[in-house]
Amino acid sequence: MTKQTKIFKRWELSPEITEQLAAALEKGAVGVFPTDTVYGIGTGALAQKGIDEIYALKKRPKTAPLQIMTSSADRALDLAKFSQPALRLARRFWPGALTLVLPPSDKSKDLARGFAGLGIRVPKYNLLEALLDAMSTPMAMTSANLHGQPVWTQETPVVKAFDGKVDFIVLGGTLSPTASSVVDCCGKQPVLLREGQILRSALEYTIEQDLSVKK
Repeated sequence: MTKQTKIFKRWELSPEITEQLAAALEKGAVGVFPTDTVYGIGTGALAQKGIDEIYALKKRPKTAPLQIMTSSADRALDLAKFSQPALRLARRFWPGALTLVLPPSDKSKDLARGFAGLGIRVPKYNLLEALLDAMSTPMAMTSANLHGQPVWTQETPVVKAFDGKVDFIVLGGTLSPTASSVVDCCGKQPVLLREGQILRSALEYTIEQDLSVKK
């Protein structure tokens, strides 16, 4: 089904439009927008309709969970169980390009959708921060590209791929191609799943221990 995709420039998002988009996301609308890393595609974290659309659009296997975005570390603390290393990393690098995989809290198990951990991030990007701050729920999102393909950092391929398929697109120019770093803190020993913008050495310095690396 073809959608009437609304396309905005980043600077066109007034507080009123931002609130409208946030409310739509909560109800299951799907949007594509710039982040502090690459272009992302997201919807309300409790909106199963929007989540199903994202999996279909990206051709993403259901075995690959979506990331959970929230507007502050305080909000994130309600979503998951934080070990001491996880707390140190969150306090040092949030908001920023760090994703922590954490056991869901008792009241956020619905967000995990059967997965053992939640990948949570607090982004450092004004537009995304404003959207998240206006939402009463977190956002489920991932990079705006086909699963397994290179990420998109420019406007043209994003519009070509998603115009008519999502509810709105926000254009923010050309972005950095560097992804977030990902650390799994579900077990006793934190595991580095991906080294991105934040270097392994900085992560290890913060938690005062070596990170094991996923093979």
